[in-house]
This record gives sequence, C-alpha cells and structure tokens, in this order.
Amino acid sequence: MSSTDPASTHASTDTADGDDSADYDQMLDTLDTAIEEARRKVESGRVYDPENERVRIKWIRALAYTVNVRRQVTNDRDLEELAERLEQLEDVAEGER
Repeated sequence: MSSTDPASTHASTDTADGDDSADYDQMLDTLDTAIEEARRKVESGRVYDPENERVRIKWIRALAYTVNVRRQVTNDRDLEELAERLEQLEDVAEGER
C-alpha cells in the first residue's frame, strides 16, 4: 500500500492533540483525492463491452465506500473536537467552584 492509501492512513492515539487534527486533515485530503479519482473514472469512462461495465461498477462501489469512510472520519474528528471542548468547559466549571 502506498503512504497515501486511505487504509494505511490513520490517526495515532498517542499523539499530541494538535497532531490529531493534522492527522484528520491528512486523512480527509487523501480521501478527497481518492473520491475525485473514483468520480473521474465513473463519469469519464465509455462502455464498449461488458468488461468495461464491470470495471465501472467496481469504481462506483469504491466511490461509495470512500465517501462513507470520509463521512466517518469527519464524524470522528468532530466528536474528538467536541470532547476536547467539553473537557475544557468542565475544567473551567470546576475551577469556579
């Protein structure tokens, strides 16, 4: 797998908080590239025979899968940011007691 392969790119749980955000941004950039490539393959291909149609169907499946993974990564990033904000708010609230 290449270093830009979405399956090989993941956030490390033992990095500093700032690095997590960069990891998510890198994952999302990689997924955006994969989505654009799959979209180009799906939209630009001409079907001359059944084999080409089978290949196009595989690209459509790859596109759908990648879009779903991107959605999951975005949700994970957003949840992590919310957890950090909640922790900060709890620290402030505890400091006021």
